[in-house]
Amino acid sequence: MLKAHSRLFRQLTFGADVAVIAACWVLAYWLRFYSGVFGHGDIPPFRDYALQLVPILSVWGFAFKAFDLYRPQRLGSHLGEWWDITKASSLGALVLVAIMSLVFRGYDYSRIAIGVFWATSIVGATMSRVVFREALRVARRRGYNLRYAVVVGGGEAAAEVFRVLRRRPDVGVRVLGRLGDKREDGETRWLGAPEDIRAVLDAHSVDIVIIALPHAEYPRLSAILDGIGDDPVAIHFVPDIFSLASLRGGIEEFETLPIIHLRESPLYGWNRVLKRAFDFVIGAAALVTLAPLMLAIAVAIKLTSRGPVLYRQERMGLDGRRFRMLKFRSMVADAEATTGPRWAVPDDPRRTGFGAALRRLSLDELPQLFNVLRGEMSLVGPRPERPSFVEDFRRRMPRYMLRHKVKAGITGWAQINGWRGNTSIEKRIEYDLYYIERWSLGFDLKILVQTFWLGFRNRNAY
Repeated sequence: MLKAHSRLFRQLTFGADVAVIAACWVLAYWLRFYSGVFGHGDIPPFRDYALQLVPILSVWGFAFKAFDLYRPQRLGSHLGEWWDITKASSLGALVLVAIMSLVFRGYDYSRIAIGVFWATSIVGATMSRVVFREALRVARRRGYNLRYAVVVGGGEAAAEVFRVLRRRPDVGVRVLGRLGDKREDGETRWLGAPEDIRAVLDAHSVDIVIIALPHAEYPRLSAILDGIGDDPVAIHFVPDIFSLASLRGGIEEFETLPIIHLRESPLYGWNRVLKRAFDFVIGAAALVTLAPLMLAIAVAIKLTSRGPVLYRQERMGLDGRRFRMLKFRSMVADAEATTGPRWAVPDDPRRTGFGAALRRLSLDELPQLFNVLRGEMSLVGPRPERPSFVEDFRRRMPRYMLRHKVKAGITGWAQINGWRGNTSIEKRIEYDLYYIERWSLGFDLKILVQTFWLGFRNRNAY
C-alpha cells in the first residue's frame, strides 16, 4: 500500500526541482552578463529577471507534473526520465517565451539567457535527481525505504523477475514470495496458487504485485485481477515474451497503443546509422592500409595460375537479398563446373598452390572490403551463405533465416569461435543469434580485434 513517506519523497523532489530551476535562472543571468563568456554590454538590473521567477517556477512545476515526473521510479527507465525532463523543460521554455512576449512586451529579455537557462535546467534537474536517487540507493541497501512485492506466475518470466531484483537491491523491492501452482525445487518462499492472491494480500503488507504468468496461463489473469480487487497495490505485468520472441524484443507505444516486438533487428534508427558509419570509416581505412598487400596478392595470383584475380560468388545477405561477394581466387578457374556447389575440404584438390596459403590465412576474404563500402556487407556479422545452401539449411533449421536480420559480415562471432566452413550449422546459428541479440559497437570492435589475433590462424580455414 502507499506509504506516507512516498508522498514525502515526492514533495522533497518537487522542492529540489524548484530550488534547482531557480538557481539555473540566476546562473543563466550571471553567465550572460557577468561571466564574460557572451561578451560585455549593458547589464540590466537583476530585479527585472528576478520578477520572472514567479512565472518560471509556476510553468516548470506544471510542466514537470504534466510529464508525470513525480511518479515512483523504482522500476522505471532513468533514460526515459531524462527524456521527460528534456521535454518538460522545452515546453516550459516555449511557454516562458510566450509569456515574455505577451505580458512583458515592454522589456527585452536576453535570448541567450533564456537559451542558457533552458540547457542548464535540463542538466540541473537531471543531476539533482541522480544525486537524490543515489542517496535513496544507499538507504535502501541499508534496509530503509523498502517496498514489498509478491510474484504471481512461474516459468522463465517469473525466474527473470527474481534474477533482476536480486541483481538490483538498490531499487528497494523485496520479494515476499511467489504464487504458483506448485513449489519449485529449492524454493522457500512459495505462498500458494495464483488464485490465493486475495488471502496473501490480507495476510501480508504488500505494496507491489508482479504478474509474470507463462503465456499458456494467460486465461487465469482475470481471476487474479478479480482477487486483487480494489486493493491499493501497484500491479506490474511482465509479458512472457521469452517463449515467443525469436530475436531481441522491445516495447513501443504507437499513439495510445502499446506494441510488443517479438522479432526485431537491433539495427534500426541511430544504431543503423552508427554501424554504417563505423563500417565505412574502418573499411575505408583498412582498404587504404591493405592496398599494397592486396596488390601483391593480385600479382601473385596472376603469375601462379590461369584465370581472373577476383572470384565473384552469389551470396544471401540482409533480409534475404542476394549480392555478388568478392574474393581473391584461390582455386582453379571453373572449379565447380563438374562438381557443383560444395564445401571446401582439407587438402581440397581444387585449390591452387598459392590459393591454399591465402585460404589458410583468410587473406582471400580481403576484397570483401569493397562489398562493405558498397553497403552490401558489414565488417562484422553472420557470414553470408550461398543461396543453394541457404535453402537446405532453412529446411533443417527453423531459426536459420533470422541471421539475415542484419547484414552479413567479413568476420563474426561464430567465426572467431571456430564455427566457420564445414562445421556445425547448429552451433553457427547459436553464435550468430547471440551476436544479433547482444549487438553493440563495442561488441563489433571486440570481434574485429579478436579476428586480427585469431582469424589468420583458424584451424577450419582451408
